[in-house]
Amino acid sequence: MLPLDFILFLQIIIFLFITPGAPRIVIVSYSMNYGVKNCVWTALGDITANLIQATLVIFVLGSFFLDYPSFLDFFKWISVIYLLYLAYDVYKSTPKNINSKKINTKSFFSFFKDGFLVAGTSPKAWLFFPLIFPQFIDFNSNYIIQFFILITTYVVLDFLSLIGYAILAQKLIRWINANPKTINTISASVLVIIASIIVVTQQH
Repeated sequence: MLPLDFILFLQIIIFLFITPGAPRIVIVSYSMNYGVKNCVWTALGDITANLIQATLVIFVLGSFFLDYPSFLDFFKWISVIYLLYLAYDVYKSTPKNINSKKINTKSFFSFFKDGFLVAGTSPKAWLFFPLIFPQFIDFNSNYIIQFFILITTYVVLDFLSLIGYAILAQKLIRWINANPKTINTISASVLVIIASIIVVTQQH
């Protein structure tokens, strides 16, 4: 059985995924600095965090966060601190030379961890799943199958959109090589702006 208003759900998450939030800014920068293949691990970290978040908030923590929204402040400040750390890391990194076979050193686990933490500490994600997912689930029917369809659709489209951003970033790498610090400066600045917006707007 398909979830309720499944087409509307698709429209909402597609719009969400084409909007350049923190995970996509990180992916663009990592694609420039480390290549698309390494971004796969960052994207996997992102969707792993989302899978855990969705499962927890729907089956365990959803009502708790709605009843005690102040607990989201913890995730907000962790998210802000980590985004500022990534902004610094991105700004200090050196873009990969398109003619070079050498890739900057960073472990697969580090790529995965960055994707996981950026998504996992996002207060927006912790609110998105309990607020949006239940609207598309008929709890009088087999809601576990409906949830499985929703979360599978979400993580697959999220992963594809992240890799799409990484591939698009690679198309611009020749220009980046001519302006080596530009994308890092822009990406770092956007991450700082996103962190600032989280501080100012996400009051619980």
